[in-house]
Amino acid sequence: MRAVVFDMDGLMIDSEKVYWSVGRAIAREHGKEVSDLTLGKMMGRSPIKSVEIYIEDLGLNLSPAELLEYREKRVKEELKKGVDPMPGLFDVLKELKRSYKLGIATSAPMYLVDIIFEKLGMRPYFDAIQTSDDVIHGKPDPEIYLKAMGRLGVQPPESFVLEDSSNGARAGKRSGAYTIAVPSQYTRDQDFSFVDYVATDLRDAARHIEQKSVRP
Repeated sequence: MRAVVFDMDGLMIDSEKVYWSVGRAIAREHGKEVSDLTLGKMMGRSPIKSVEIYIEDLGLNLSPAELLEYREKRVKEELKKGVDPMPGLFDVLKELKRSYKLGIATSAPMYLVDIIFEKLGMRPYFDAIQTSDDVIHGKPDPEIYLKAMGRLGVQPPESFVLEDSSNGARAGKRSGAYTIAVPSQYTRDQDFSFVDYVATDLRDAARHIEQKSVRP
């Protein structure tokens, strides 16, 4: 095993609360209420697919492109105020960096990744960053993970994938990688029956990676 590929939102950073808060605020602006079920279905999807689900479920008369631009403007404003790393993130990155190539496969666009990296100083830990900007088929399609592994110069059977959402975990599993779910408070009720391991948190995921890796 040569690489670990991380999702970002909800796995490494506590950003889902931002997306959920913005989603609820936009619904109220249109005289609607959005359910946890709808917000959960949006998680792990490509940006455009997530807003398509939102529009359909709420019955909004908006174009996906229009809503996506507005939502990301609101999310950007919130992230600039600050974002919290998930518990144990930097300890896990330091530990895994000693033995593996590290990559990111995130459905977020690069300009949001840049904001988060600037706030938290995570960039030095990663050898490759794959965003949604040049991905045609979003999660749960494996394209984003296959591209991330290509950037790292590794094959799926040599890779671990860490994900917090069912959609993202399906993408990792379909790529052929060993897939570990790390559910958050927003995703703990989603289906992870198909993954290789369900971790209680990032530290548990890192311990499992060390146990599973075969050293020469």
